Amino acid sequence: MASKDKSSKKNVFELKTRQGTELLIQSDNDSVINDWFKVLSGTISSQVCVRLSALMFLTIEPDETLEEETPDSPGVEKHDKEKDHKDLKKSRSTKVSSIDSSEQKKTKKNLKKFLMRRPTLQAVREKGYIKDQVFGANLANLCQRENGTVPKFVKLCIEHVEEYDEKLDLRDSKWEDIHVITGALKMFFRELPEPLFTFNHFNDFVNAIKQEPRQRVSAVKDLIRQLPKPNQDTMQVLFRHLKRVIENGEKNRMTYQSIAIVFGPTLLKPEKETGNIAVHTVYQNQIVELILLEVGSIFGR
Repeated sequence: MASKDKSSKKNVFELKTRQGTELLIQSDNDSVINDWFKVLSGTISSQVCVRLSALMFLTIEPDETLEEETPDSPGVEKHDKEKDHKDLKKSRSTKVSSIDSSEQKKTKKNLKKFLMRRPTLQAVREKGYIKDQVFGANLANLCQRENGTVPKFVKLCIEHVEEYDEKLDLRDSKWEDIHVITGALKMFFRELPEPLFTFNHFNDFVNAIKQEPRQRVSAVKDLIRQLPKPNQDTMQVLFRHLKRVIENGEKNRMTYQSIAIVFGPTLLKPEKETGNIAVHTVYQNQIVELILLEVGSIFGR
């Protein structure tokens, strides 16, 4: 199990490969994380690489039915529905007689893609992107230490991505660094002791998105103004950046909905998960999507 200095979340275990790569795997569901641990342990002892790489992509499937009615997506245009969760794979077998070359190539490709999109804290440090204790630090304390209202690490990541986003060829090896940086940016917000939208305002934001479409923007805007100054300023910098990323959608294939799916549960979550998790996920995504659509109205032109 991972130590507290590597992750503040519960149910986190650490996986180290023979090549020295370190991964942190986590789930809020106790039974799921125990299954992962048992199967991975058995897989490692059996030295079946294909099983290992497949299990790294496991996610929890939300309930198929939502217990309460949720509002429509705030998006102006209709986008293809993207799944926030993949189907839970329940493979328990650890015996594979042989693996052909095509399966090995596919495994390596998927594993490489996984590592690029979900970098470990160790990888980020080795890249030289962070030096001082930044991950897991209280946002207000970090900003006070840096004598600002937006963490320098956040601004550094955003500046680097925007500098290369339009010039970088996807086939260029440097593109891997962009994936590391964007993954590290998301990791920063995921590791905050308290989410950017703060625990005590979670229900308020959910209630705001439930209102009539004409009232949602003003309600969300008023709530953002109630957040601490570092949260407000960091949120503004982040959302303006994500808006620019979406505007380059033809190159990076990112949409309002896809960005909301990625950042919703990271930026906005309850202190204690209660009720239907799938319903919460819908609201989290819709709140982030609404802010992205209304960046100018909420933060000013």
